[in-house]
Amino acid sequence: MIIVHHLNNSRSQRVLWLLEELGLEYEVKRYERDPQTLLAPPELRKVHPLGKSPVITDGELTLAESGAIAQYLVSRRGAGRLAPAMDSPGWPRYLYWLHYAEGSVMPPLLVKLIFDRIEKSPMPFFVRPVARGIVGKVQSSFIEPRLGDHLNFMESELRRSAWFAGEEFTAADIQMSFPLEIAIHRAGLDASRPKLMAFLERIHARPAYKKALERGGRYDLNF
Repeated sequence: MIIVHHLNNSRSQRVLWLLEELGLEYEVKRYERDPQTLLAPPELRKVHPLGKSPVITDGELTLAESGAIAQYLVSRRGAGRLAPAMDSPGWPRYLYWLHYAEGSVMPPLLVKLIFDRIEKSPMPFFVRPVARGIVGKVQSSFIEPRLGDHLNFMESELRRSAWFAGEEFTAADIQMSFPLEIAIHRAGLDASRPKLMAFLERIHARPAYKKALERGGRYDLNF
């Protein structure tokens, strides 16, 4: 039995969705973030030394990293579903988007989250103008332009095809869901990029997505 060590409001929601799309049986073991720090609880370190989520256990195997988990589940349990054949022309594009989500677009989104929290954090009054000035400068000159580049790139790619890897829905689209859902709150994603917004509407309407929300519980990325 596959066990998903599921942290609320996290990437592990994608793993539940992937399992629902594949029609695989699984068990959910829930963990809750610290409401102040938003960090995962120490209990997760008993599953994986880094104490991060998502993590799955499948028999004797313990596997972390959402991209690795997605590739493992599709390759070992997918029976040819949610991925093009490895010898097909579409496979390299699928592989790219499967890992772009975490390798390229999530790092600036995480930096944006950290800097947003610094800007809002309490601090001595004499430090506040300097700290917020530095944060504002980094945000406007580096982070926000990079995020804009990513959003424009993703928008242009969805003009090429219905889904990120081509005309068929794949696990790459599941991987891309999380950064785009965060981008609504952190990167200014809105109706000015209609292809990305339409993508989110389509995935949110999928029965397996809705079923995964029922299994995973409250899912709110506006933190």
